[in-house]
Order: sequence, then structure tokens, then C-alpha cells
Amino acid sequence: MLTLTRSVGETIRIGDDIEIHVVEVRGGTVRLGFKAPREVAIHREEVYRQIAEANLLAAQVTADTLGALAAFAPSAPAEEKQADTATAPTAAEGHDVTAGRPAD
Repeated sequence: MLTLTRSVGETIRIGDDIEIHVVEVRGGTVRLGFKAPREVAIHREEVYRQIAEANLLAAQVTADTLGALAAFAPSAPAEEKQADTATAPTAAEGHDVTAGRPAD
């Protein structure tokens, strides 16, 4: 860990595009200001931990959940059967379906 001493009005830079400004020091509290690109997330530690915990909970998928979702998914053989009949020519379309050529 790098430890720095800064006074009110002084700045710390991280890389080329992040600035940390010391705004105020009052008793044992320091107010900091941050300038960073929008894509850089800046959170207090307690908020960051809550976000991380929520993400972990959201990522945990139980077998019950997968089983419940599987009930809504079509079975693979049914999908293949539908694909075969949707693309195969029929006698009504003027094709001999047994030979795969136009009917006479």
C-alpha cells in the first residue's frame, strides 16, 4: 500500500485520467473529490461489498432452478424434426418427395 500525505487543495493522480482531490479535512474526517472516466466505477467500500455480494448471489444457480427452466425448453429431437419437415419439399409443391426431384 502506498501512503501519501496531502493537504486541502492538493491532488493525487492515478494513471493519466484519474484525479483524487483533497477537498476538506475536519477532525478525523477527510472529504475527497474524484475525477475519472464514466466507465470507471467509484464506490465506498461498504457499497462495493454489497454490490459484490449481490452479484455472487445472482450468479449462484441451483439445480432446482435449472430443472425448472429446462421444462420450458423444447427437446432437441422435436427441434430437429421440425427443421426437417420445414425444409423438405412435398408432393403438393410439385416435387417427388421419394426421389427428391420435380414430379412429372
